[in-house]
Amino acid sequence: MDNYQIAAAGLIAGYLLDLALGDPMWLPHPIVYYGKLISYFEKTFRKGKYLIAKGALAVAILVGGIFLLFRSIMEVVDHIPDTLQIATVALFVFFGLANKTLITEVRNVFTELDKGVEQGRKAVGRIVGRDTSNLDPEQIRRAALETLSENLSDGVVAPLFYFAVLGIPGIMTYKMVNTLDSMWGYKNERFLLFGRAAARLDDIANFIPARITALLMATVWWSQRSFKFIVKYGSKHTSPNSGYPEAALAGILNCQFGGGSFYGGVFHHKPTIGDIPKELTTQDMRQAVAVNHRVTLAVVLLICLIYITIR
Repeated sequence: MDNYQIAAAGLIAGYLLDLALGDPMWLPHPIVYYGKLISYFEKTFRKGKYLIAKGALAVAILVGGIFLLFRSIMEVVDHIPDTLQIATVALFVFFGLANKTLITEVRNVFTELDKGVEQGRKAVGRIVGRDTSNLDPEQIRRAALETLSENLSDGVVAPLFYFAVLGIPGIMTYKMVNTLDSMWGYKNERFLLFGRAAARLDDIANFIPARITALLMATVWWSQRSFKFIVKYGSKHTSPNSGYPEAALAGILNCQFGGGSFYGGVFHHKPTIGDIPKELTTQDMRQAVAVNHRVTLAVVLLICLIYITIR
């Protein structure tokens, strides 16, 4: 088998593994070790003066180091039997995807909310960064679906985009970029300066995938309203990227996302996305989940088609 056939087979196998397993607690995950490494670098670098420069240096070492590490690993993998190569690719694609787990968490939010508001707040607090202690039921549902749309970009389409471009080193390096942003990309006293490079790099890395995600969402559901929302609201978000998949899903569901939220006790205003502030339902959640599944499958098949074409 040639490299493209191996990559395509590994991609399909990794996709199926994520679909079946998500992120089981019993399986050690590279992101856990990424987190420990990032915490060590924070303790080492986030002190004294020149925090912007130190943060940028830490990001460069971590991101560059992970890319070189996985490129070296794949150079060794190239010399093992095809079956083991496919298994290796499948394993890292599986580690790189985060669709099944978040879908499970979003479903759990709606299930727990049916039991009571406090249960819903606790469940949504597992997947969002905003303060959840005062969210009402509608805000809980909206937060869960906003997160689901954003995760489709940075948890599925972006990793697969970088897999298509750079293989396993690409997908695993992207996961480091995304993890750095999730740990350092806050505009608070602790990370405003030190985390600036991490946040900017994540914005750059997600620029193309976010827009691809939005277009795919509108296409797989074939929603003209979704296309209109992408154009009208995609750029009207405080994030340069999150507004696009949120706008696409708001168009599909014909609802309204956005509005202000509290983060760390501080109120942050967000423009609204969508025209109609309708009450979200469990059926809307099921529709959003179906969109995620369709987009994920579409990206996997598109990459395989590209590999077959350029073979």
